[in-house]
Amino acid sequence: MSNKPKRVIALGFFDGVHLGHGALLRAVTAAADRLEAVPCAFTFDRHPGGAITGEKVPLLSSVEDRIWLMRRWYNIQEVIVASFDAMQRMDWEDFIIHYLVEELGAVHVVAGHDFHFGYLGKGNPKRLQEKCRELGVGCEIIGKVEQDGITISSTYIRTLIAQGEMDRANQFLGHPHILTQQVTHGKKIGSSTLGFPTVNLRVPEGVIVPAFGVYATRVWFDGECRSAVTNVGVRPTVENNDGSVTVEGFILDFSGDLYGHQVRMEFYHRLRGEKKFPSMEALANEIRHNAQQTREFFKQRA
Repeated sequence: MSNKPKRVIALGFFDGVHLGHGALLRAVTAAADRLEAVPCAFTFDRHPGGAITGEKVPLLSSVEDRIWLMRRWYNIQEVIVASFDAMQRMDWEDFIIHYLVEELGAVHVVAGHDFHFGYLGKGNPKRLQEKCRELGVGCEIIGKVEQDGITISSTYIRTLIAQGEMDRANQFLGHPHILTQQVTHGKKIGSSTLGFPTVNLRVPEGVIVPAFGVYATRVWFDGECRSAVTNVGVRPTVENNDGSVTVEGFILDFSGDLYGHQVRMEFYHRLRGEKKFPSMEALANEIRHNAQQTREFFKQRA
């Protein structure tokens, strides 16, 4: 008798972990309860479409954020991050028989209607169902999920975030868009000039940069949550600007230095586009105004 844990596995890339993915992940936790198995998700280290075409697809979330979102919102206990290149070289039947069933101990799998796998993408939902039936493994295929007559997809949500339409993006995600990073040293503009402590984050390579501008955000650190005014962009008013994209959060009602801390930032609403101000004083006044707008935004949501 094998002592390997029984697993129920969601198959997909899960970029952004949106409401369409949520349908798969909820099916996994339901089946795992029924079968007394571990609810798992299987994902790749890089975007399959980008890997095949060579195009750069800006991701909604880093691998770490994907894992966190699946655990936080859908109670997925284990996330298996596999090499896309290795999977692509594997025969589709071997992927099911030797990898999913023999190696991972899958007793039930859940996939989306458009999931392809194995060499040349020859594995598809129909073949997955047939092979699982042969092996006595449960298999569910989830159809497309729509909202407002639009199919929920990572591609559509990327377009919204690139345009700064964060409220609508979050409706399709089912949670706030997030960015988790260690705080780096910035230019210390916030604390010295504005009286707000700031956190400076870098967008990880390959992850989407929201439309430049100022956002009402929340930041989580050390178990605390604070509202923040966050500027995404190249900070055109600041002298000695090197032109690199920064994410700079001015934290409201907090004092302290978070340098080196892990911070998770949640984006809720774009207040304005990025613009150049005639002076640092004018910028400071505008950020105070944005701070007031942020307080009011979250008060209305409370």
